[in-house]
Amino acid sequence: MSTTRTVLITGTSSGIGLAAAVDAARAGYQVIATMRDLGRSDALRAAAAEAGVTDRVEVARLDVTDPASVADCLASVVERHGRLDAVVNNAGAGYVGTLEQDGLDPVRATMEVNFFGVVEVTRAALPHLRASGGRVITVTSVGGVVGQPFNEAYCAAKFAVEGFMESLAPAAASVGVHVSVVEPGAVASEFIASQGIDLPALLAAAGPYAPALAAYAERTLAAFGQAQTPAQAAETITAALTAEHPPFRLQTSAQARAFVATKLADLDGSAVQKMTGSWVG
Repeated sequence: MSTTRTVLITGTSSGIGLAAAVDAARAGYQVIATMRDLGRSDALRAAAAEAGVTDRVEVARLDVTDPASVADCLASVVERHGRLDAVVNNAGAGYVGTLEQDGLDPVRATMEVNFFGVVEVTRAALPHLRASGGRVITVTSVGGVVGQPFNEAYCAAKFAVEGFMESLAPAAASVGVHVSVVEPGAVASEFIASQGIDLPALLAAAGPYAPALAAYAERTLAAFGQAQTPAQAAETITAALTAEHPPFRLQTSAQARAFVATKLADLDGSAVQKMTGSWVG
């Protein structure tokens, strides 16, 4: 069995996942950088080459919504490397919309990737992580702590992930597996562009919610204009991988910490409602 620590990271074709793969390789990990479409691997391969870690970044196909794909990928990793020391659940999909106008299909699709995909990868990895005394690190979001208007589906999925991981953590610890969640705030990455949001069309379809949605969009675009970089966010993931005793919950920036703190100290919910209400009017 290899003595090199091995980490599998999902959603590495761009953004935080790409940066996390390269940073983990710099930290000495053998990285299994997974993505649904291997045709989108060029940016990762180029970044690994630039960082001088090509030999420690192995690209593999994994679709978190397909249990067979998850099982096949994990089996291949363990067969080739003899171990799995960590999983970073990073793959995700955003969704901005109006529930009343759009119906339930987008909600179900968002939950499938952001929640059930995380659960499936974690479930399949746990036997291997028990064997190595490994770690589960899940990239959630400040939207997994603070609900945000027009992100009901996305925040619901991230809330579910936070609840799942918070509940799993003590049980996993009893068998030697450490669980952490990493909560980014605004990150300047292709994740935003990849959502394919057509704002004029979104506003046209929003009906009575259009004024509130327009105000929300103006506020959010300004926030992302001052966002941290994927590389900065990835440093927190590497810290969770390498620290001897990482905490359960880590934020990736001072802004994210302040944002989450509003919720965690808000016993009656009024502070959050006041904050997010100001975004839509």
